[in-house]
Amino acid sequence: MPTSEPTPAAGTPADGGAEARLSVDGVQMVRLLGPQDRLLTTLERQYPQVSVHVRGNEISLTGDPAQVESARRLIEELLQMVRNGQEISPAEVTSSARMLETDLNLSPSDVLSQAILTARGKSIRPKTLGQKNYVDAIDHNTIVFGIGPAGTGKTYLAMAKAVQALQRKEVNRIILTRPAVEAGERLGYLPGTLTDKIDPYLRPLYDALNEMMDPDLVPKLLAAGTIEVAPLAYMRGRTLNDSFIILDEAQNTTPEQMKMFLTRLGFGSKMVVTGDITQIDLPNAASGLRLVTRVLNDIDDIHFARLTSEDVVRHTLVGRIVDAYTDYDARQQARHFEREQAAEFANRAERRQGMTRDHLPKRR
Repeated sequence: MPTSEPTPAAGTPADGGAEARLSVDGVQMVRLLGPQDRLLTTLERQYPQVSVHVRGNEISLTGDPAQVESARRLIEELLQMVRNGQEISPAEVTSSARMLETDLNLSPSDVLSQAILTARGKSIRPKTLGQKNYVDAIDHNTIVFGIGPAGTGKTYLAMAKAVQALQRKEVNRIILTRPAVEAGERLGYLPGTLTDKIDPYLRPLYDALNEMMDPDLVPKLLAAGTIEVAPLAYMRGRTLNDSFIILDEAQNTTPEQMKMFLTRLGFGSKMVVTGDITQIDLPNAASGLRLVTRVLNDIDDIHFARLTSEDVVRHTLVGRIVDAYTDYDARQQARHFEREQAAEFANRAERRQGMTRDHLPKRR
């Protein structure tokens, strides 16, 4: 067990600094620091006013008292994850720190240690508080919308919950679907048969399946119809009972397609709809995902889980890229609104001038 007791930093009592020491088992220390001490580097970036030193089995933290205490608490949570057998990555370090900043009563080791399933020696689990809330919403609601930027695990976690439900015999089949629409492309321009044309659109779903299940088993389940991967157009006219249904890339559905899909829901089924409303590839058409957030927002048993850049679990740069594009889009929308307002003001002024001229007495 780690031992820690914050004390005044040695040699710097006047500046109000603090020091905390934690004793860690050798094996746990190796797993805590990570390859090339990358987790230690992440910790130092998270708390820039704390100096972290490792000597033998002891971690020493010195610096700003508040940040020293936060870093100490974070290390203890990470050590608990290590003891639970969880592999720690920089994403867990960052998301755990955010949780502790948000609510001191939260325990990241409890929130992030609940595996959805274990496949091929790898545990699939939520890695942020937003992802945990998303997974919980899938458990407690019939229809869940997972809306957020790339890299937030919307589709991957939904797939994991679908496989879990199938393994537990909560459903009889998994149905995975996407609209066959991509930026600048139409099916007719792609070579090959219809199967060849739609395969690139569905490939990400096949890849996720092969990660979560025995690759030799997946073709058999596909052949038996236990797992179905198909374009959205193939859902029309069907009623889907006892199924876990996932609609991916839903921002590229039209309002009519979204309505068609949602009304396929049958008895004993669960639906998860995922998408990113900032990446709409529809040519000159409204997005069904954007509309449905307004139409169904107040209906019971339907939940909208909104993930943000803080839930991105890819490279740390991805979150910053998402934020940069979000800021840019917000500025562009503000400028567009200002131009519209200026044009409207000019039109009103011109109409008023025209009315004034009409009412002036005519010269003879």
